[in-house]
Amino acid sequence: MTVSTVRSQGKTASARHPLAPLSTAEAGAAARLALDASGPGSRLVYCALAEPAKAAVRGWDVDAQPVPREVLCVVYERPQGLTWLVTVTLDEPGRVTSAVPVPGVQPLVTGDQFVADSERIKQAPAFRAALARRGLTDMSAIQVDAWPAANFGLDVDKSGRPLARAVAYALDGPNPNPYARPIENLVVIWDRDAGEIVELQDGDPVPLPADPGRYDAAGTAPHRELAELRILQPDGPGFTVDDGQLRWGPWQLRVSLHPVEGLVLHEVTYIEGMRPRKILFRASMSEMVVPYGSTAMNHWWKNAFDAGECGLGLCASSLELGCDCLGEIVYLDGVEVDAEGTAKPLRNAICLHEEDYGMLWKHVDGRNRVSETRRSRRMVISSIATVGNYEYGFFWYFYLDGTIQAEVKLTGIIQTQAVRPGERVPYANPVTPELAGPHHQHVFSYRLDFTLDGAANAVYEVDAVPVPTGPDNPYGNAFTSQATLLETELQAQRMAAADKSRYWKIVNHDVRNAVDEPVAYKLVPAHATAPLLAQPDAAITARAAFGTKHLWVTPFAADERRAAGDFPNQHPGGDGLPRWTAADRPVVDTDIVVWHTVGVTHFCRPEDFPVMPVEYTGFTLKPFGFFDRNPAIDLAPSASAGGDHCHP
Repeated sequence: MTVSTVRSQGKTASARHPLAPLSTAEAGAAARLALDASGPGSRLVYCALAEPAKAAVRGWDVDAQPVPREVLCVVYERPQGLTWLVTVTLDEPGRVTSAVPVPGVQPLVTGDQFVADSERIKQAPAFRAALARRGLTDMSAIQVDAWPAANFGLDVDKSGRPLARAVAYALDGPNPNPYARPIENLVVIWDRDAGEIVELQDGDPVPLPADPGRYDAAGTAPHRELAELRILQPDGPGFTVDDGQLRWGPWQLRVSLHPVEGLVLHEVTYIEGMRPRKILFRASMSEMVVPYGSTAMNHWWKNAFDAGECGLGLCASSLELGCDCLGEIVYLDGVEVDAEGTAKPLRNAICLHEEDYGMLWKHVDGRNRVSETRRSRRMVISSIATVGNYEYGFFWYFYLDGTIQAEVKLTGIIQTQAVRPGERVPYANPVTPELAGPHHQHVFSYRLDFTLDGAANAVYEVDAVPVPTGPDNPYGNAFTSQATLLETELQAQRMAAADKSRYWKIVNHDVRNAVDEPVAYKLVPAHATAPLLAQPDAAITARAAFGTKHLWVTPFAADERRAAGDFPNQHPGGDGLPRWTAADRPVVDTDIVVWHTVGVTHFCRPEDFPVMPVEYTGFTLKPFGFFDRNPAIDLAPSASAGGDHCHP
């Protein structure tokens, strides 16, 4: 196994592609300019590339007039409690080109804020007194998790304060698992700016669970050993990366890490012969939410928007060979910028590698004793974010037959509720004799900006339909597909239907294939995905309305990027997709964006503790008449272990 890491490229700004990822130097320079332009006491929330207009990207040429390179910085002016959007140009000399206040919103909560609030809450006398009532006095053995406060329309939520709702855990010995020992029926509502308790909810104490729930290597010995598995490519990786542009087999695309959305793909293109065929202009995780279905004091309010409230890119991990990625690996770095504007590389934030994926196609002609086999291989692009107790692995797979797959791998530690031994509590399943796991969901909204052989696209909903027995179906065995054009935004708010094998087909009516039909890709949903299960009048339903439908389609608008709006932290709801689609704009033969909701409904099991084995969700994009025949038909024959062409 080998590993190489691609750092920031040494190209000048004018020579770089307009979508090339921000370098550490660029992010640091932009952050300093943004903070200098802000009032005293301001802190940086994040910096991201201000992506230029589509027309500028499509028309870019290295020898042409350079596209201005700009950075969008979100700054929080703490003394005024005001959020600013500050745009900085990186062209010499760097300068602030606009500073726009956004009153009445709360920016996402950065990691340093979480840590600072947790430590300050531990020093609050009222909180210490509540712990002492439970026999807990050693603050070094206490962990506080200061969650985003959400918004339920209560008086405290309407105060305009930047709030957290915090819960605590007792730590047990070295390498503890905090979630094995939750301190039940104790919640702090905390003002992040003032550094004071707004409300302390102190209910009946529940005894701390005795089992430490260890999951570290030292706590789980002796270990089960497996035979070594080695993945080798003697000639090195079969792909190249240049300043964010990935080329592998027939695929070409750009890869970057956004502080909020995490892994972002641009200009996804399949090279058919000498013909580049564009499929997606931009693809990313727009938003996600984890709503809890418990009514218990410590849990009813939990519904974290892990993208818009925490930042999937800000929570990204540095990946390790043999642990997070296996094989011939190339890593891409991200950029971290702290509250004071100091930038540094986030090493190995994105992992690139190839995987064997079994059989791609095969046929044995028994009469003539001829066999043809081709093995499948896929390009893997991945990033992993740790958001509190959970890990989310975000994966994109590209296949030789033109298939694109998005997958989320969910692991980490479940939220836990302390119970008395043998007690059963509503809306949670027992995972140990003294712990329950509250029911919850993980709901993800993917934003897919299509450019399928051109900008003018449309979407059909396609169902499998049985044909009634009669003259057209004399034997009762016939069935057909029924396609419905989704013409407006409201009509295009759709649900998956496994009983109808429902999929959605994205087409370009202006480009025809060999059988004189519009070229197309189909979006195949994960049919096990339930929509948001909260009641229609629940606060979370208003705040995460994107989760109520599996499909949304909108006409492209550059400022419509996040499914729940740009600032979901403490937002009362109604922003994002429900607000935009209320206009019911047409979505036929125009530049469209498809929003797809996937997720996991989690009824916890004992097997999910102390660490949860990976759960999966995602979707697939498959060519449906995009090509005139199997695009992988020209692959070189697969070789047997002896080195010969496979044969029967």
